[in-house]
Order: sequence, then structure tokens, then C-alpha cells
Amino acid sequence: MAQRGRKPKPTTVKMLEGNPGKRNLNTSEPKPEKKAPRCPGWLEDEAKKEWRRLVKQLEQLGILTEIDMAAFAGYCQAYARWKEAEEYISEHGAVMKAPSGYCQQVPQVSIAQTYLKIMNRFCEQFGLTPSARTRIVTENGDNKESDAMELLLVKGGSG
Repeated sequence: MAQRGRKPKPTTVKMLEGNPGKRNLNTSEPKPEKKAPRCPGWLEDEAKKEWRRLVKQLEQLGILTEIDMAAFAGYCQAYARWKEAEEYISEHGAVMKAPSGYCQQVPQVSIAQTYLKIMNRFCEQFGLTPSARTRIVTENGDNKESDAMELLLVKGGSG
């Protein structure tokens, strides 16, 4: 039987968001080790670059674990294919003349739109959009502004 309503959020995400619904948290939910998976060798080169760009940050936040490999690989591969389609459009344009003489959209436009939608779904899952990040509070409470202020105070006080 199909599940109705919204997909349940993982407990880790609820905790990072501060449990806004104040409902009881699932204490029996699996808790995988907060260790990033290895980059799959079968990813396209551009997907591997995207993997390397994000993997450490997501691991440090505790969002990416070894069992998330397929989902994160899906995001990275969608990114690579979206980028390839967008580069084609930038180089060749979004419209071509059909054999009939009429103008029509190149296939890369719908390819780019499809992969952008896929990427956005994965981005929401991993907190990779500004709106998704506003709902996440990390344990380490990294605050660049206060870190910079502390550094300024330390330097100012020592010299």
C-alpha cells in the first residue's frame, strides 16, 4: 500500500532543525556513522568534481554518511548532466531551425530542465539550498562572524 502525505523527515534532520513540530523523535531510527562514502569510480568527471567540492562539508555537518552514496552520487551525476546541457545551450543557443524551416527548441533545453529538477530534489535532501539550510542548526554552531570577531579581539589584545 502506498504511503500517504509527506515523506517523514529523518530524525537527524529534525534535530538539526531544532524539532520545530515538538513531536516525539524516533529513537529507534538507524543512525549510520557520520562518515562520507567513497566517490564511485563510475561517475562522470564533472560529477566527481562536484563530489569532491561538497563531500567534506556535508560529512562535517553529519548530513552525509556512507549509506548515502547512491543518493549523493545521483545528485552529482545530475549536476554533471545539467551542466553539460547548459554548456551546450550557451555555445549553440536554445533554438535551431528544423528541416521544415520552423524554429524549434534544442533537446538540451528539456534535458537541462529535467536534470535541474532532479538536482533540486537531491539538494533539499542534503541541505544544499538556502531555504533548506535555514532549517538546519549544526551541533558545532559554526558562526563565521563571531569567529572573525574573536580573532580580531585576540590579535588586538596581544599587540
